[in-house]
Amino acid sequence: MNLQSFFEPIASFLLEKNYQENSFFNHISVYQDVFPELKNTHIALIGLKESRGAKRSESMERGSSEIREKLYELKKGPTSYKIADLGDLISGESLNDTYQNIRQVGDYLMKHQVLPVFFGGSHDLDYGQYLSYQKMKKLITMVTVDAKIDMEESGPESDRHTQEIVLHQPNFLFSNTHLAYQSFLVDSTLVNVLEKLYFDHIRLGQIRDNFKEIEPLIRDADLMSFDLCSIQSSVAPGAVDAQPFGLTGEEACQIAWFAGTNEKLSSFGVYGYDPYFDDANNKTAKVAAVMIWYFIEGFYSRKDSLSFKSADYIKYTVSLDFKPNTLVFYKSKRSGKWWMEIPHHETFRFDRVSTVPCSYADYQLAQKGEIPERWINAQIKLS
Repeated sequence: MNLQSFFEPIASFLLEKNYQENSFFNHISVYQDVFPELKNTHIALIGLKESRGAKRSESMERGSSEIREKLYELKKGPTSYKIADLGDLISGESLNDTYQNIRQVGDYLMKHQVLPVFFGGSHDLDYGQYLSYQKMKKLITMVTVDAKIDMEESGPESDRHTQEIVLHQPNFLFSNTHLAYQSFLVDSTLVNVLEKLYFDHIRLGQIRDNFKEIEPLIRDADLMSFDLCSIQSSVAPGAVDAQPFGLTGEEACQIAWFAGTNEKLSSFGVYGYDPYFDDANNKTAKVAAVMIWYFIEGFYSRKDSLSFKSADYIKYTVSLDFKPNTLVFYKSKRSGKWWMEIPHHETFRFDRVSTVPCSYADYQLAQKGEIPERWINAQIKLS
């Protein structure tokens, strides 16, 4: 596969800037005249310009370059980077062709142990991100962060793409967790659909009640799709469908950090930026850039082996007076994170790890003689 044929170099104006020696730009490989070498590369940055699936777009094709400009100016983190910016993905003749281009690029990179980070373009492009996993022959878990639930039956692709993912055949979606939706933007019937599918969904208000409890949900994901409209419009005015209420910039960066530290997660996407609606300083581009920066720092802070029988984990067994008679938990000595075992039928047709992320609060609940809701939900999904 000629990967270079899918890309065009970064915008020339980005190369004319005088970046400081300790800037992000000076510590990564960038597609200028020569396409970056992928050998030993950990992360590939991929700009997206496609906007034909958006409800509205004035200058979305400039979004990836504006985000790059803000990202390149940031300071390098404390670790050594092995990151390549592959440039902007060339859009296809049709919108579906673009989805397929994303699919092919994502599939190729992940097979070569390179994590793709997509940014720019409309939110429906996560359909291509999802399709990248089709040949892996396993069920995957997705986390979507969005103020809305994009499962409408009609309208632009940006309002329907989640439904396309759920209905796609062959079906390889194990679960799709939806975070930070706002009830006044969502038809209650769509929430009912998520519940019937046993998909987790957490409203913005619920996240605020106990922010750290979303970390295990993110830790179970193979991919994350983040729509910038989930962030407050005062912080991200350039997000398509920006709302007065939403996540703060700090919360968005924390979610990106959680995603980065997830050893299981193999692709990340930030969508929905249109510079036309941004302020004079391109504030939203800065937010998206810092989110990507935190994701990368999270990636380089990964600690866990996920080998639960190793000495890296402490096993805890909690006895109950009813079935199941015991609940088994694991705590990482390296990160302090928790997991729990979920028994499932031996005839389950996909190779799924039966140890799922949880929190210390779940362990405390089990000690009180109660079965955590997270355990029940996981048991239903695996049955």
